[in-house]
Amino acid sequence: IEVGLARLKPASGVLVSNAIRDVTARRRIEAGIAEASRAKGDFLAAMSHELRTPLNAIIGFSEMIRDAAVGPLNDQYREYAGDVSTAGRHLQNIINDILDISKIETGHLELREDVTSIGEIIGGCGRIVASMAETADVALVIDVPDCIPLIRADQVRFKQILLNLMSNAVKFTPAGGRVSVSACNDADGITVLVEDTGIGMRPADIEIALQPFRQIDGALSRRFDGTGLGLPLAKALVELHGGCLDIQSA
Repeated sequence: IEVGLARLKPASGVLVSNAIRDVTARRRIEAGIAEASRAKGDFLAAMSHELRTPLNAIIGFSEMIRDAAVGPLNDQYREYAGDVSTAGRHLQNIINDILDISKIETGHLELREDVTSIGEIIGGCGRIVASMAETADVALVIDVPDCIPLIRADQVRFKQILLNLMSNAVKFTPAGGRVSVSACNDADGITVLVEDTGIGMRPADIEIALQPFRQIDGALSRRFDGTGLGLPLAKALVELHGGCLDIQSA
C-alpha cells in the first residue's frame, strides 16, 4: 500500500489530505523487470564465457597460420588466415562491448582508479588510431599541453573512451579531412576535446546515436559498419568517472 499525504491551508486550522493506493500490481511489474534484468546479465556472462573459449582458439591458431609458425605458407593462404584473425578480434571486441554495457546497466562495472596522465593516454591512443587515419587519408593532430594536471581514473576505461571517440571521428571524416584531439584545464575541471571535419549529425540524431544498439537511419547506416555501442559506451564510462560527454555537431 502506498500512502501520500499533502498539507492544505484553509482559512482556519490545518487539514491534511491523503491518497491511498494499492500498488501490488506495480510492485509485481517492478520485481519482474528486476528479475529479467538479472537473467539478462547472467545470460550475457554465460554467453561470453562460451563464445570466448572457441574464439580464443580461432584467433590463436589463425595467427599461427598467418605467421607461418610451423612451416612455409603461400601468400594467399596467409592472407586468408589474417582475415580470419581480424574477424575474430572484431567479434571479440563486440562481445566485450555488450558485456560492458550490461555491467554498467546493472551497476556491476567497477573502476580501478589510479593517478593518470591525460597526455600519455591521449598520446598512446593517437599512436593506435594513426594507422587508421593514414589509411583514410585523414590528418590526426594531437595538442595536449604539459601543464595539464594528473587525474584519478581507470586507465583502461579512459583509454577505451578516447579510442571510441577518436576512431569514430576518423571513421566519419572524408579523405582530406582533419581530426584533432586537445585538452585544457579550466574552473570546471579538465576538458578533453575531440574535433573533426567529418559529416556531422543533425541535432535530432545525437540522441539516437547515444542509445545502445541504435544507429542513425538512412544512407549512413548502410555506408558505415558498426554495432551502435561506441558512443553509448563512451558516455556511460565518462559518467561512471563523474564526468559528462557533450556532443556538438553541425
